[in-house]
Amino acid sequence: MIQYRQERKVGRMGKSVYSLVLMDDIVAAVDRLAYQEGTSRSNMVNRILAEYVQMDTPENRIRTIFDAVNAVLGTQSALQPMMATGDAVVAMRSALQYKYNPSVRYVVELYTAGAALGEMRAALRTQNPTLLLYLGQFYRLWDKLEDAYLPGPRRESSVAGGRYTRRLLCPQNCTEEQAGEAIAAYVRLFDACLKEFFEHLDEAERTVAAVQRVYTQNLDALTAQL
Repeated sequence: MIQYRQERKVGRMGKSVYSLVLMDDIVAAVDRLAYQEGTSRSNMVNRILAEYVQMDTPENRIRTIFDAVNAVLGTQSALQPMMATGDAVVAMRSALQYKYNPSVRYVVELYTAGAALGEMRAALRTQNPTLLLYLGQFYRLWDKLEDAYLPGPRRESSVAGGRYTRRLLCPQNCTEEQAGEAIAAYVRLFDACLKEFFEHLDEAERTVAAVQRVYTQNLDALTAQL
């Protein structure tokens, strides 16, 4: 048997230190489940206990949302899932039709507390000044489209080098599954518009109209709430 201790504070549901005496075989089984799910032993124990006492937790809601995101990703080929770096993070990549076919990496991180649902980050690892210039132009165009077509308050976003970060709002009156579908649709829309932008690099006068057309034709009401 081993003594199991945990100490952390997350969101509205605080996590404190507890001592449990557990059988080694049980811990080994929990570790196998945690490995299969790509999470930690602590989170797996917390998940098992929450399910047993029928308590919803921020981690459960995040998992439900990401299950919906992954279900959408499984129906298309443009965005390829990547190994996540945490329980509240899902990552994917997409090939950009430009010199050397660089990959755009998208990361969605969900928050366990606060008014915002989370954030999406789009990044392209490059030192090519021309490519960085184009990316900056697209990010500015994307912000202008969101200001023009999204209802409610102005969305928070930032640009640092080749990375774009966008705060995601909580959609109103929707399930976790619908929130996940909206997130997946948002990333797909961003990716589709980015590719449309690069497809028309040699046609500057048509670029804005082409991206705007893709944006308006594929933006649905639920995704517009993010």
